[in-house]
Amino acid sequence: MALSGMTGFGRAEGALGDWSWAVEARSVNGRNLEVRFRGPNGFDSLERAAREGAQSRFQRGQVNVSLTAKRAEGAGAVRINLDQLERYLAAGAPYVAEGLAAPPRLDGLLALRGVVEAEAGADDPEVLAALEAAMSASVALAFEGLLAARREEGASLTGILGGLIDRVESLVTEAETVAGGQPAMIKERFARRMSELAGDGAQIAERIVVEAAAMAVKADVREELDRLTGHVAAARALIVAEGATGRRLDFLTQEFMRETNTMCAKSALPTLTTTGLELKAVIEQFREQVQNVE
Repeated sequence: MALSGMTGFGRAEGALGDWSWAVEARSVNGRNLEVRFRGPNGFDSLERAAREGAQSRFQRGQVNVSLTAKRAEGAGAVRINLDQLERYLAAGAPYVAEGLAAPPRLDGLLALRGVVEAEAGADDPEVLAALEAAMSASVALAFEGLLAARREEGASLTGILGGLIDRVESLVTEAETVAGGQPAMIKERFARRMSELAGDGAQIAERIVVEAAAMAVKADVREELDRLTGHVAAARALIVAEGATGRRLDFLTQEFMRETNTMCAKSALPTLTTTGLELKAVIEQFREQVQNVE
């Protein structure tokens, strides 16, 4: 199963009787699943349907659902929301009194949001129930489109992350080869320094062996390289695992970086440090892409 991304778009349209509507579902990255719904007045149950539909399909991401509906012109009664109209008039009155705005015109007031409302309640309850069911079906279709888009993004991410993991593995192998030269280099460097300070002699030679061995143990990066190799295998397994793996990949990225930082801190060779820095750059690219995985 391919990874699923968190970015996508889905749309569905529908009609029943005098009503027609359109549903748009969008999602972007998010640490958890957050669903926001905006729909027409009088169809409050659709919000619950949208939340349940999103929760059954997605585990992470910010999902925004917008449902716009309209009734055929001349179908059904309309009313003027006097309370809303009074609020608009009260809000504008001070500006009119100070000459900062012209007195409002009726056509302008009627165009304000919430002033003119369709009386959905005039419909038969069975008709409203059928409308809500049809709109819920459209919400589900929009979610299916969104799900397909997120999976398409996930398929693209699978290739990108796989390539980055391959690069990490290659750099770990390179670091293993380079790190093999650290003990000899440490011994040579320490011997040269001791000779400069204390000259040559049997005791100095013995001291060099003992101290160089201790320094080589401290600079040994075998354990870090073994862990990085294990993390590479774990990352490959997560990419093809079932379900949402974004959080686990994010945690694994932190472990990649932790081991690489330790390796760089122990490095006694410029070439090993250079390899470690390149490895950190690739891991950072991996982390950025993982932020898009559900």
